[in-house]
Amino acid sequence: QAWIGGIRAGSFPSCGSHVKASCRWIAFNAEAAGVLGIVPLECEDGGKRTVSQLCCHSDVVTDFDFSPFDQLLLATGSADETVKVWRLPESGQDMPGGAGLTLGPGGGPVDGRQFPPTADGVLASGAGKRVTVWDVGQQQPLTALDSHGDQLQSLTWKRDGRLLGTSCKDKKLRIFDPRAGSAASQ
Repeated sequence: QAWIGGIRAGSFPSCGSHVKASCRWIAFNAEAAGVLGIVPLECEDGGKRTVSQLCCHSDVVTDFDFSPFDQLLLATGSADETVKVWRLPESGQDMPGGAGLTLGPGGGPVDGRQFPPTADGVLASGAGKRVTVWDVGQQQPLTALDSHGDQLQSLTWKRDGRLLGTSCKDKKLRIFDPRAGSAASQ
């Protein structure tokens, strides 16, 4: 029914997300490397939406996700080997000039990152052959999962947040119990 025109979306190859939405914002890869386009979900002033830019990283944004617990919290990962967490504003305010926190470097381009569905303040990111599960509040790794034979391609949490699944270029799917710190199944 409604659509947004005139945006300059990116068209580079990536294993991660290209568009995500929270209850307030839509984020998408922009044409410039390291930049996300940010659009309010709700229309203001007669249906006109303003597209803002969030200058996130010094290289291509490879993946991003909104927190399921705080719809203004956005985590981004990049080929610059960092994960950044951003506090987006309420509607009508300027985009932040800098990240709330930076995690990394991660030992390679960040190819995936995702908040778990049941644990506030936790974030998983994948770079190279390693998945790191972070305590965002303490800005410290909780665990590192290193049993990948090749480049990590994607990661996802089980709906109850107890297990973490990964895919890898070695053509294996792995299931981890992050609390145990090892692969539960390969």
